[in-house]
Amino acid sequence: MKQLLNERISALFRSNWQQTLTYWSVFFSFGLCVAFLGPTILDLRCQTLSTLQEITLVFFSQQFLLFIGSTIGGFFSKTLVSSLSALAVSSLTISVVFAIIPLCHKLLVLAFAMAVSGLAMGIIDTISNLQLVKIYQKDSTVFLQALHFFVGLGALVSPLIADPFLSETSCVIGNSSTNATSLRHLRNKLAGRHVHNVSSVHLHTDGEVVTNVSYAFWIMAVANLPVPITILILMYRERLFVCGSDPSRRLLDGDVLAMKTWGATGLTEDAGHQKDTSRSHKGLFGCCLFGNTHSFPLSFFGIHILGGLVLFFSDGIVGSYTGFVYTYAVEPPMNLPHKTAGYLSCVFWAAITAGRLSAIPLSYRFKPVRLLIVSQVGVIVTLLLLLIVSNSSVFLFIGTCCLGLFISSIFPCMLAFTEDILEYKGCATTVMVTSAGMGEMLLQVLVGLVMHNQGSFSFLLCGMIFGCLGFAAFILLFFVQQSHKKLMEALPGDSPAERLEENGIKTCSGAVLNSWDTSEQKTSLDP
Repeated sequence: MKQLLNERISALFRSNWQQTLTYWSVFFSFGLCVAFLGPTILDLRCQTLSTLQEITLVFFSQQFLLFIGSTIGGFFSKTLVSSLSALAVSSLTISVVFAIIPLCHKLLVLAFAMAVSGLAMGIIDTISNLQLVKIYQKDSTVFLQALHFFVGLGALVSPLIADPFLSETSCVIGNSSTNATSLRHLRNKLAGRHVHNVSSVHLHTDGEVVTNVSYAFWIMAVANLPVPITILILMYRERLFVCGSDPSRRLLDGDVLAMKTWGATGLTEDAGHQKDTSRSHKGLFGCCLFGNTHSFPLSFFGIHILGGLVLFFSDGIVGSYTGFVYTYAVEPPMNLPHKTAGYLSCVFWAAITAGRLSAIPLSYRFKPVRLLIVSQVGVIVTLLLLLIVSNSSVFLFIGTCCLGLFISSIFPCMLAFTEDILEYKGCATTVMVTSAGMGEMLLQVLVGLVMHNQGSFSFLLCGMIFGCLGFAAFILLFFVQQSHKKLMEALPGDSPAERLEENGIKTCSGAVLNSWDTSEQKTSLDP
């Protein structure tokens, strides 16, 4: 059975390897954008001659437009043409933004550029996840894990590119009060998008600007250029530039080619595997249609809401932990040196990247629901141990690593699990991505306010509460899923004529019909 599973996944990948590698490379661009702003924010402050309080506005502009982009990204994913076109424009936009950032000497211009990059990031996030789910469906967990591995890879590469070009002292000549140690402390504090408690920090805004950070942005712009070029090559190979090509071509039209090696048994399984694909995305609420009637069961909405809540809290933990673990480490009772505490965020992202890489083979052997249970329980146990052993700096590093490993696979597994429940109609992906972005944006602000009022110890307590709420939402989702499954089984099946029409749509290219045995074809079409 495992051999058949591996062979099926390999056949699907061979049929769709170009599209898959394209989406992975686009997510590498996403990772570059995620991590470059924090380390370079002080040099950008010098470039725009703005105060520290003013420059933190660019964090909000990018994060808010990322949320908007995630919301509208689903509208571009209805056809292969619109999906790849949106990805090409978005990835090219990221390179353009990288290139023009050194030319933005006004704060509002820089904030606008960050907002545009955030919009592109949101569109990339939704479309890449959604299209991989549409291609691989029940086998999408493996490829989603790989997709999100490239986010972590980009997030690790981006600071490495920027580091040699960052100013070691104040980049505005005339500010002799800021030494290298205090500047490093401030940079580490802002690297996690920590925009709170900076009102007491004053840096000069007058003087000659001396910074080499422009080279870092130009290097990242060039490094990102192969991504839109790869998308354009894929569009050319798919003949999407040819006049007269079908603009409504679905992403899964070519996926049936992978079934040629399977014969009648494999084809029958995958025919059910791809069920309802041709009827999904027939409008804004097309995924809410069951059969030929309009039906909006409560379980359908409950699955979307509860699944979104799980990712709301899990990504909220990622955002808040990245943003405030440095502040927690340098304040009592930890009192770690600034340089040592600065490594915690790097350890966390490295653990997330390693966790997603290790989850790729695990996804072959275990179902997403099992990985989700282990991951969420691991997150809660790790945060609980961090609370209990709150005076140990060694365990803080160990716990940070464990937390990154456990929380790394929640997003891709949750996405695959929810879409599997809803038979891959596609709406869940947009809701999941949007909810995750909202959680990362809102919960980070909430944790900052609580830490400001209650002290640094509340940092881990907030994470523990978020983890428990996310796990509670997952338990409720499991019971709602059982109710939804019974409801779907009670619905009358499609008529033979509808099944014939559906098979005709899927096999219009003739690739599948040629792989059928004649007698089995007659049997399958006999009413």
